[in-house]
Amino acid sequence: MSAQVIRERMRPPTRMTLSQWADAYRVLSAEASAEPGPWRTDRAPYLREILDTAGDVSTSKMVWVAASQLGKTEVGNNFVGMRVQLNPGPMLVVQPTLDMAKTWSKDRLAPMLRDSEVLRGRVLPSRTRDSGNTLFHKAFPGGHLSIVGANSASGLSSRPIRDVVLDEVDRYPPSAGAEGDPALLAIQRTANFWNRTVLWISSPGELETSRIWPEWLGSDQRLYFVPCPHCREYQVLVWKGLQWATDVVDGEKVRRPETASYACEACGVLIDQAAKRSMLTAGEWRPQNPNGRWPGFHLPSLYSPWVTWPELAEKWLDAQGDRELLKTFLNLQLGEPWREQDLEKELDTSELASRAETYAAEIPHGVGVLTASIDVQGDRLELLVKGWGARQESWMIGHHRLYGDPESAELWGAAETLLAKGYRHESGRDLRIRACFVDSGHLRDVVYAWVRSRQLRGIHAVKGATSRQRELLHRSTRKNRMGVKLWTVDTWELKTRVFHRVRIAQPGPGYMHFCRPTGTGADAEYFAQFGAEVRKKVRIGGRYQYRFVEVRERNEAIDLEVYALAALLSMGAPVLDRLVELAEVAGSPPPDADDEEEPPARPRSTGWVNKWRK
Repeated sequence: MSAQVIRERMRPPTRMTLSQWADAYRVLSAEASAEPGPWRTDRAPYLREILDTAGDVSTSKMVWVAASQLGKTEVGNNFVGMRVQLNPGPMLVVQPTLDMAKTWSKDRLAPMLRDSEVLRGRVLPSRTRDSGNTLFHKAFPGGHLSIVGANSASGLSSRPIRDVVLDEVDRYPPSAGAEGDPALLAIQRTANFWNRTVLWISSPGELETSRIWPEWLGSDQRLYFVPCPHCREYQVLVWKGLQWATDVVDGEKVRRPETASYACEACGVLIDQAAKRSMLTAGEWRPQNPNGRWPGFHLPSLYSPWVTWPELAEKWLDAQGDRELLKTFLNLQLGEPWREQDLEKELDTSELASRAETYAAEIPHGVGVLTASIDVQGDRLELLVKGWGARQESWMIGHHRLYGDPESAELWGAAETLLAKGYRHESGRDLRIRACFVDSGHLRDVVYAWVRSRQLRGIHAVKGATSRQRELLHRSTRKNRMGVKLWTVDTWELKTRVFHRVRIAQPGPGYMHFCRPTGTGADAEYFAQFGAEVRKKVRIGGRYQYRFVEVRERNEAIDLEVYALAALLSMGAPVLDRLVELAEVAGSPPPDADDEEEPPARPRSTGWVNKWRK
């Protein structure tokens, strides 16, 4: 052991709060921050007490529940930086997945070590032999830092650790392989340290499965009180306090989120967005549960210096009637857990069947984009064609059961015909399928071989994730041995969306239309399959989780709907943000009956790919 290392380990920690350290030494990097340069706690005054609590050597556990754009992750980053310089020891940072651990190491940690002068050089360059510096492990005088994904059992069960940062803990999988709860596995590694610190940091997810919310409830529940600039009364900012004007135009109410301001709960005077900064500076944390077992902090985006109240009001109005947007708003803007209201109720499939419609054309008005999905069975292929319109309202365009040998070229040729044909819109235009997901769970190699040459046409192999994943969809960056880039989807979340949407009773955002079984519509069996799975609480890895459990042998309809939705989502913002526009263009008469062309859903490519789309 070198003399330098001995001196580092014998030197007592400098008496400095974490916010003081950050203000003195931390530099925000250009690739990791919208405001690069020296760290300033005063930019977000509510962070001072959170930082100082996290950095206090007497803090064994702290919970930080927050919405997005509040500096949530930077609390953990500053904690790591100060420990590396002033109080080194064995540390562990746990991200939801191994990919996210890799991203954090490259995009957050490495720039911080490079640009903050007091950290520069403490971790030897990875090119140095035996430097102890790898993507997932950093050695420095007096300690080391391990960076792992919550889905990696091996990374959570090795050497003892003094300090643990559990980042975005509500996005962790239920179990790290077969080892159990990843958060508990990480915490167990601190058992030998009397001076350990565990930071729980996350925006909440679903109430029934949230890890961070029970920890918050067990804390002293500190809320940030700010003074009204008019009457000086201190209060907590809550969503119901935000108000905006409503005008009446041609007899209809028009809401104006750009006028959003906050109504003081004491004097009732409206507070302008411009007063927020001074309110934050004068704010203070007050515990609501003084007998809590550990410090806990909660904050919604109403306090964010980087998000205005009119922006929040606009997001709220945009989310109305849309379950996914409302959930995102509650989790990421208000920092509160989402609770499913109706998925425990048994679905009446006969009532669902009574909603079947007869369209005026193969594709009715409202549809702007077509997607498809294929499910492979032992004696057939099942193929679903879906139309999508504004706010992801959807229409079944056709459901086909293609019987035969699923390994035969003839059967796949029949599927090819359905995918390549034009479908006549009520406007007179022909629309074509833009994306198709083919389930590779059965006869995987057959599926791979068929989609390999068709991927540029939007036809992809897909599989369901075995556990919750951070991304709804993830496409492999590399081709597998058969030349296919496989898509993986979070079937739990997409099934939840489908089961929620199928319960929507009135046309509008998310509503699902079904066509009558006149050759290619939904028959009684198709509707019955929506009752094939039920949402139940099961124990996984030592924790109770909700899962969709099969209660009926056949459930192809559910899988088809899930993968058709996934195919739509795979096209990303260029399509999802233009569904209203695409539906309007598709619903307009074709410019020339001899030269009908579907409006492009994304930038057109050249060559044979473009010819297939026409």
